[in-house]
This record gives sequence, structure tokens and C-alpha cells, in this order.
Amino acid sequence: MLNNTIAAISTSLSASGIGIVRISGEDAIIIADKLFVSKKNKKLVDQKSHTLHYGNIINPDTKEVVDEVLVSIMKEPNTYTKENIVEINCHGGVIVMQKILQLILLNGARIAEPGEFTKRAFLNGRIDLSGAEAVIDIINAKTNLHLESSVNQLNGVIYREIEEVRNKVLELIAHIEASIDYPEYDVEELTNDTVLNNLEDIQNMVEALLKSADDGKIIREGIKTVIVGKPNVGKSSLMNALLNEERAIVTDVAGTTRDVLEEYMNIKGIPLRIIDTAGIRETEDVVEKIGVNKSKELVEQADLVIMMLDASSKITDEDIYIFKLIENKKSIILLNKMDLDIITTEERINYYISDIKVIPTSIKNNSGLKDIEKVIKDMFLLGNINFNDNVYITNVRHKVSLENAIDSIIAVKESINIGMPEDCWSIDLKNTYDYLGEITGDSVGDDLINQIFSQFCLGK
Repeated sequence: MLNNTIAAISTSLSASGIGIVRISGEDAIIIADKLFVSKKNKKLVDQKSHTLHYGNIINPDTKEVVDEVLVSIMKEPNTYTKENIVEINCHGGVIVMQKILQLILLNGARIAEPGEFTKRAFLNGRIDLSGAEAVIDIINAKTNLHLESSVNQLNGVIYREIEEVRNKVLELIAHIEASIDYPEYDVEELTNDTVLNNLEDIQNMVEALLKSADDGKIIREGIKTVIVGKPNVGKSSLMNALLNEERAIVTDVAGTTRDVLEEYMNIKGIPLRIIDTAGIRETEDVVEKIGVNKSKELVEQADLVIMMLDASSKITDEDIYIFKLIENKKSIILLNKMDLDIITTEERINYYISDIKVIPTSIKNNSGLKDIEKVIKDMFLLGNINFNDNVYITNVRHKVSLENAIDSIIAVKESINIGMPEDCWSIDLKNTYDYLGEITGDSVGDDLINQIFSQFCLGK
């Protein structure tokens, strides 16, 4: 499979300033030479690696000029895939990109599968599996923190941490097996306490990585922030104010928001996945009732709930019902419409629900928005995230592998404590080693590899 030369359009298939058609494989430069005519009449195979050449792509059968291009050549092994790579930089028209790709395919290449360029980088040993996954995370990053985390992961931060733990596990396995296989030799005495102490150190290292997964989820997806409240308290106005655009429909008619609106945003570097929900109230409207039920589900799943109250109205049974929904969640109450005659106060809210931050606001007058930003930042301590000092697990697959590794470590401890023979310890320790190897790609099957790379876009 890796002997084939592959090609794909690597930029968006739409009208744009520049389009890039990428070729990778042993024959990449040879195929490009069949189509490219340099203005200096020089063959690409004779040129130095990592150079750029100006000329035309020509249909070799008709001699028709397809486009005026710049062609970059990169010779193995110092390339993204560790294979010969050619990138044809053409005008960004859909027809011209497709025509160039078609000529490449007719002259010896095959169409690349989704993510196959990055898959080859992994299979050829240029990057580990966590680094390969970081590539798609960079492409899909919706927050600045997620982008920064993904770049660090691409640069091998997670790989180095995992390899350090795996080396400790491997060293312990070697000691155990040496004591089993060569008892007659003067091997350093391996007591139960020694093994347990080593296991404790290994478990602490794995748990430290696992603890970062909660912050990692926020880094990857943003703080899942659900805006709730009864109808017409200003939920949609808040969303529009935070986004600084008219994303949600705002009217004086209660129940206008029937569906869930979701947007990603950054507030001073804080990633928010903000969701505007239908007003929670008793209703006979079938469509609105579906929206209300969905709002309740989202409250259960939220990382943060922003409840809005109307300061110019009394607290109602609907408000009290929402208080009960959010009492065990990380929540903020916005006492909105402070520009009107005030009827509800913070003291009155605390009568129904205590230990919750109440922020007086007037979304209409942009009052209180800065206070919201500060409270959110303080609640999630995101100002303490430092990618230079810490590793954050943002991938669910990685988290599951770490959890399985810890389970195997605990199983070894249990085997020691109940007096199981040493060869039983090695079995679970090897499982620990393999679970950690799933993250870097050292112990994964073809099915998982294919599944991971099938999620990539074509041409990457």
C-alpha cells in the first residue's frame, strides 16, 4: 500500500486565491515531471530538495496549458510523509484543481484516502499516533486553548510523557522476569515492597495525566455553557451581546426561542461553547414543549449554567423550579433588566437558593458583561493553564487508555497482596504497557488506525 503514489487536493474545493494539489510517494516527482514544464526547461528530478519552481502544467497528450503554477518539491526522507512530495500551487478554481488532479491520476498516482498523508507520516515513523491525532485537532480547533494544546501535542509533549511512564513499566517488567528466569544469578533482590513502591510511582504519573482530562475536555470543547431562564428574561439578548452579533432572534413575545442555538466563542482566552435554550415554562405548544424538555437535558450536561432572572418581575414558580434544576451545578445568576424598576433583589434570590454568584446586569445597556467574564474565569481557573509546564489530555481515546492502565496497575497490586506468583504480576504489567502504547500507536491494531484516520479530511 505504501508503495503507491497518492494524490489529492489539499485546499478547500471552492473558488479561492490559491489551490494546492499534493502528491506523495516514490514516483511523485517523476509524475510531476510528466505534467510540468519549467520556464527554465529543467526537470524536477534534477533539482534540489525543498525548492520552488515556476512554470506551467500541461496536458501531455494535447500539449494544452492547464494553468500557470508554482511547484515545490521535497525529497525523502525529510518531508511530512518521509516520502517524495510534490505540491502544485495553482489558481484556486474548482475546475482547474480537479483537472490537474485528474492528470496526475492518469499518469500513475491514485487518489488518496481521507487522512492518508498523515497516516503515512505515522506509519513511516515521522510522528506518533497522538501527534497524528493532533493534526486533525489543529484543523478542527474552535478555541485558542485547543489550538495551543494541539500544537504542543503535535510537537510530542504527550508522546514524551507516555514514553517516560512506559519505560518505567518496562524496567519493572524486566526486573520481575529476570528474577523468575534467572533465580540462580545475583540479581538485585526484588521484594514485594520494592515492586509496590515502583507501582505507586507509576500510578501517580498516570493519574497526574488523567487528572488533566477534565481541563482537557474544556480546552478541546470549550466550557459547555447553558443559558436558562423562563421566557423573555433576556437569554437571547445575552447570547447576542456575548457574541457581539445578532445570532439569536430577540422579540418581546415570550417563547420566541423554540430550538437550541449553539456557538463557540472566546472571552479573554476563555473557551466557551455557549448554548441558548428555550424558556423553561409550562406550555401546551407541542413544539415549544420539545424545546423546554431539551433545555432541561442540557442543564444536566452543562459545565456551567447561566440562569437569567428579570429584576423587574417577581420570582415565580417557574423560577423556583429552575433554582432546583441548577442547585448542584456550577452556576451563575444574572439579575437582568436592572435599568427598569427593581422588584427582585439579590437578597430575595438567596432566600430560595444560596451559595450562588448573583450578577446585576442590564444587557440592554451592556452593563455587567465584564463581571460575567471575570466570574467565569475565576470559577474555572483557566488563567492557570500553562502549556509550557503542563500536559493536558484532550482526547477521549487517550483518557480511556489511561483509565485502563490504572486498572491494570491496581490488578498487579492486588495480585501481590493476595500472594499470587510473580509471573501473574507481569501479565497485568504488560497490559499496562500496552494500554499506554495505544496512545502513542505502539500497540494498536489496523482497525483502530483506519478508524482514526477516516475522520480526517481528504488531502491531509
